[in-house]
Amino acid sequence: MKHHRLDLHQPSMSKDADVFPRAVVAVSASSTSQSWEHTPHSHRKGQLMYTLRGVIHCQIEAGIWIVPPQCALWIPGGLSHAARGSGEAEVYCLLIDPDAAGALPAQCCTLAVSGLLHELISKAVSFPQLYDEDGAQGRLINTLLDELADAPIEALHLPMPQDPRLRRLADSLLADPSDKATLSQWAVRIGMSERSMTRLLLEELGLSFGRWRRQLHVILSLQRLAKGESVQRVALDLGYENASGFITMFRKAVGQPPARYLADRAGALSSTAPAAIALHAGN
Repeated sequence: MKHHRLDLHQPSMSKDADVFPRAVVAVSASSTSQSWEHTPHSHRKGQLMYTLRGVIHCQIEAGIWIVPPQCALWIPGGLSHAARGSGEAEVYCLLIDPDAAGALPAQCCTLAVSGLLHELISKAVSFPQLYDEDGAQGRLINTLLDELADAPIEALHLPMPQDPRLRRLADSLLADPSDKATLSQWAVRIGMSERSMTRLLLEELGLSFGRWRRQLHVILSLQRLAKGESVQRVALDLGYENASGFITMFRKAVGQPPARYLADRAGALSSTAPAAIALHAGN
């Protein structure tokens, strides 16, 4: 099977893809060992970044998203975003025309990818960019869009506040996530009363300070664990006394301990391999 392949170290294909008169333009992108970063940019078409290997970190003004294996990040058209990653990564990218994206979420979000959706995306990546819209390839693209619209949203989003004082708090914890300062201590640091800080966090983010900090730890830990770092090392660097406390926090936030969470995604992707061979055998 032949893929349209790009190097993740290079600028994205979004400018070129915007000119193709098709509902979806699909390509494969990869990175081998170096860190890479795409500076803030936007494009007319919406973008889906589906991670097969590695973890992608994406930031827009309103928040930070991560894309671990077997998940995809949906970025609506016209939304400025930056992306970065490190080490080995394999990503499928879809650029979706606004007219074809009406059933997809209006906001940036992380979507779970089922086995069927994985196969549809993998197949679409092999299509010519000017595929036959009225033939079998066009029908498969329509099915892909239907499956995307039904994909469940994953809680892998760290909302970022807009208030300058809260943004200072968020930036400080991003820089030093092991900081154990309490809510009252942070309120003093950023020049707010504890009550005002609590109220504003709930108004802007819909989260308490404790829940936001736990979500930050989940986001940061997944980035590092997916690169092969130990749970013990990550737990200590995030300020936990031991791995057990970190695992308890992660399970409470995500529903599974970190090793099981990552293994399930890796296993789900591996289990699609026999079906992929059969599906692509004719190409």
